[in-house]
Amino acid sequence: MQIDARGKACPQPVILAKKALDGGNQDITVLVDNRAAVENLTRLGRSMEVAVESGDAEGGFYVHFTGKAKHGETPAAARPAAGNGYAVFIGKDHVGGGDFTLGYNLLKMAIYTLAQSDDVPAYVLFMNGGVRLPAGDEAQVIENLQALIDKGSQVLVCGTCLNYYEIADKLKIGVASNMYDIMSAMQRADKVITL
Repeated sequence: MQIDARGKACPQPVILAKKALDGGNQDITVLVDNRAAVENLTRLGRSMEVAVESGDAEGGFYVHFTGKAKHGETPAAARPAAGNGYAVFIGKDHVGGGDFTLGYNLLKMAIYTLAQSDDVPAYVLFMNGGVRLPAGDEAQVIENLQALIDKGSQVLVCGTCLNYYEIADKLKIGVASNMYDIMSAMQRADKVITL
């Protein structure tokens, strides 16, 4: 089976591939036109425990899935990694709607507080203006996010948002991800805290 997902925005290639895998297809080639889609599809294949290979194709890239996808249980890669299975969603680079500098400093303190806790989130999710933090130059933020990763948190950063702000090449920590993975993390979490 071949799926032409060239020109389709994130997370459409992942959703199309997942539907095909869920439908029992065991030999699927997805055509995409950007490297981020290749990475997202590769993570999908690994999480569903099917063989994945990729390479260059006319007009972009291909990702080929082979094998039967695991159903009926959550793959190990998709299970909450730590804590009580909660997620922290960061959609902007400051907390609240008042003074920006105060809000930025409050957000840095919130990330520090999470990193110092024994009850770390399973996921720290960055979207929209929040992606400026893992792609920024604030050493304290990067160090605290690394501390969270070291304690078992997964840090997912919206790739579409990084591209929108033209900072994809500046991502210092976390995994450039997609809407599908971020929404799936929120659905799996027992609760989601929005900062």
